[in-house]
Amino acid sequence: MNPDKNKKESIFRSRNFSLVFWGAVVSELGSMIYNFTVSFYILQISENSAFLQGLYLALCGIAMLTATPVGGVLGDRFNKAKIMYLCDYIRGGTILLGTALMLLFQTPGAHLAILFVLGILGNVVGGIFSPASGALIPHIVPEDRLQQANAWFTIKGAVEGILGVVLAGILYAALPVYLLFFIVGLCFVASGVSEMLIRYRHTPSAEQLTLRLAVKDMGDGLRYLKTKKAILALLGAILFINFFYAPVASNFLPYFVRTELASAPSYLLDHLLTPELWNSVIGVCVGIGSLLGAAIMSRRKQAEKCGYTVAVTLCIEAAAIVSLAFAYWLLVDRGNLLNVFLVLFCCGCFATGVLLAFINIPISTAIMRVVDKDMLSKVNSITNIGSQGMIPIASVLAGAILQTLGSSALLFVCSLGFAVTAVLLLMNKPVREL
Repeated sequence: MNPDKNKKESIFRSRNFSLVFWGAVVSELGSMIYNFTVSFYILQISENSAFLQGLYLALCGIAMLTATPVGGVLGDRFNKAKIMYLCDYIRGGTILLGTALMLLFQTPGAHLAILFVLGILGNVVGGIFSPASGALIPHIVPEDRLQQANAWFTIKGAVEGILGVVLAGILYAALPVYLLFFIVGLCFVASGVSEMLIRYRHTPSAEQLTLRLAVKDMGDGLRYLKTKKAILALLGAILFINFFYAPVASNFLPYFVRTELASAPSYLLDHLLTPELWNSVIGVCVGIGSLLGAAIMSRRKQAEKCGYTVAVTLCIEAAAIVSLAFAYWLLVDRGNLLNVFLVLFCCGCFATGVLLAFINIPISTAIMRVVDKDMLSKVNSITNIGSQGMIPIASVLAGAILQTLGSSALLFVCSLGFAVTAVLLLMNKPVREL
């Protein structure tokens, strides 16, 4: 076979990759619509309670973290595709059931309780799903095509970020939440159908899984990861980076849209865009940036080392977030230039999208190349815990800060914490050598 011809051949010629990719398109589009709807609906029925919104995000995060180690053990012992489609069927089924319950019990208190239960259950299932789905790609894609595969998944996420948030904003304004949730449930079921068709060589474990063996497997994953010092240091940094970054998107943005933007006498393009659609526009800016960054990365040669470049890129991202915090404080909190901030915020989100692609794709590729395939699910579960571990605490604290001190305080805490973490990562020698 001509190697040059193989390089030019589309990765979508692989039936398994196509099934994983298009199944993910459907389910993640559904997730995007669901998360958008829940975020605004909780604020709507709770009279803009930032604390309740933060509590919801925290409980969902804790549920995800609790289930993720279990997902890592299951992913290395059982058929990963089977785990994926069973999880998608369960998620779709619980959302459809929750939608029926919301139609039966239509008080705000009942809806809040149902949404909290759905969020917790959905994230438990998601915690089992993620390690298996993340570990499947190296089994169905050649090693020299991993960066291309990861780039295409980033492109997918960017396109969903562009179309999904716009679609979510339009649907949220036009349709009842019950119908939106019903659509989301069907999306998960359709994704499960696609994943049922995935075929790859899986060798079942000879040992019967027991609680004792599961605990041992988790310990094996931690001991294995200790031998990969660069990845361990990177996980420690990502833990704090997400702690400071997540509240900007999850807490600040919906709160800013529902309070300051919605209450303004006028704002940019108010004759065309509702406040919720402005949330979509901001998401579109991130998506366009990610799409551009992923397109660039899909054409680049897969680098042998990426640690130093990733650390520098994170420092640039930190500078952008600090600048946006000062812009909000000067233009909105201390000034009356909301429209100027909206323009700057959109530009900053576009730059963030580009930089995130330059960060996430090399990191994902490096982990897939460095980690043994039979340990990848467990390492992915630890990676997920490492990247998401402090987000529940961040969500609750961010909600409390928003409620008591306001948006400027939250943005300054988040931006300065992000900057300090990025600089410390740049100074870490094992990461520079990854």
